[in-house]
Amino acid sequence: MAQEEIIFPNNIRNIRLANGMKMTELARQANLSLSAVSKIEKGVRRLNQKQLLNICNILGCKLSDIFIKESDEVADQWQSEIKRRLNDNEDSGLKIFGSGLRKIRQQSGKTIAQAAKDAGMTLSVYHKIEVGQREIYQNEIEPLAKSFAYTAETLFDKIATLYKSGELNKQINKVKERVKSVLVPGNPMSGIDHSSLYGAKLYDSARKKLVPVFGVPSGRAIAFKKSDKTMIVAPMPLEGHKGIYAVRPNSKRLGGYIPEHAYVFADADTPASVGDLAVCIDADFNTLDSNDTATAQIVSVRSDSRGKVYGQISAPEEKIIGKTMHRVVMIVME
Repeated sequence: MAQEEIIFPNNIRNIRLANGMKMTELARQANLSLSAVSKIEKGVRRLNQKQLLNICNILGCKLSDIFIKESDEVADQWQSEIKRRLNDNEDSGLKIFGSGLRKIRQQSGKTIAQAAKDAGMTLSVYHKIEVGQREIYQNEIEPLAKSFAYTAETLFDKIATLYKSGELNKQINKVKERVKSVLVPGNPMSGIDHSSLYGAKLYDSARKKLVPVFGVPSGRAIAFKKSDKTMIVAPMPLEGHKGIYAVRPNSKRLGGYIPEHAYVFADADTPASVGDLAVCIDADFNTLDSNDTATAQIVSVRSDSRGKVYGQISAPEEKIIGKTMHRVVMIVME
């Protein structure tokens, strides 16, 4: 029987156990089924960005903690497991059948979506068959063959002929190379550096769609810390901009013109100008690290009669002279 493909190796199980949390409790808090959490921890089911962030918040960990690195103890286990599953699938002939089916589909000019529909399968099931990650049941053979104008017998004969001719080797080797790119850190196929087994590429992909929350209300100001422990999904216009970060507004000092349940997005690469709304920080942003805590305010940028730029806040009114002011580029309700 084919094993499910490992697509998202992660440290979620280890972090959960370190927190003394049962899988049932994680499932409940994450609003996921127990089966879904089990598959996520095994690495055979992906998470969307919101689910990933939610689990990070529940476990009290950073996004970067989720992805495994070469130095993690679990790394060797993933390598062994991926190798075992690859060998199991090759020994059962599913890689050959899947590669042959893909070749036939390509020759017919069908898209994978069309082929799945014609065979009466979901796109996910059909795709797993093509990549050799799912066995074929007897009642599925005839509809699958018929969708390409074959009988079951002639379909198997066609795939056998393709295999004997060597036409499937290229596709089978592509599958091997994809697995090898995960198994071997630094492999040119992987785009992953030597410090990370699988996490760098996934983290980079996820990180492009997320924005760190650097500030939350604290008393009459905003406690500001450059950390990626808390992140939110970026509004589409801001996705991929490296300098963007978010803060929670201190609505009590803003005269009510920014709602309490909102995120204010600022651009660290864009200094504020007179007339802008800005995040004003009492420290040099560039020298802050993840262990430093500064104080910030959301201000209206103004200048005095001498041309000196300052920030103005209300409730009560106060002139703020900060070391860093970043332009606010968007305000989004939660």
